[in-house]
Amino acid sequence: MMPISSVNAGAARPLTAAEKVHGTPEAQRSREETQGRPLKPVMDEYVPEEKREPFGRYWLGRDGGGQPKIYFDDPERAPDSPERPEDPLDAKACGQDKDARGPEKKGEKEHVCIGSTDKVDREIERLRKKKEELEQRISTETDEARIQDLERQLAQVERELRKKDNDTYRRQHSTFTQL
Repeated sequence: MMPISSVNAGAARPLTAAEKVHGTPEAQRSREETQGRPLKPVMDEYVPEEKREPFGRYWLGRDGGGQPKIYFDDPERAPDSPERPEDPLDAKACGQDKDARGPEKKGEKEHVCIGSTDKVDREIERLRKKKEELEQRISTETDEARIQDLERQLAQVERELRKKDNDTYRRQHSTFTQL
């Protein structure tokens, strides 16, 4: 590595000497020239566009029964029809007939279902008992190879128990019966 003290100091000239040699730089001249004339302020400009033809819109609403429904504004609708119904629950304002809304509920009784997680709860309880049994067998076992085998089985049961002992698993594997 070269020491800084041995660098040739004559290669660098002081700033004042550089200005005298080259005269006024062009960057400074152009700045001086532009100061004499006023600059036009740079502003955004609004350019109005021609009105486009409607393309139809979709929106989410609820039908008369409270069920979610997707509504559509047809661009080729009748000119006297409203652009969007005031109340999305009013299916008649959407131009839908009775068949499009689904069957009327006259005399139909509601279906009532009961969810049961008994099967899942029994499965989880069986896994917990198996875990306790394996822990007891590990504590009483003297053979080292047999202990390792039991610990492997215990780890597998714990993984399965962790996977199944939660609300999501119960909800997914619950059974429903209709009354």
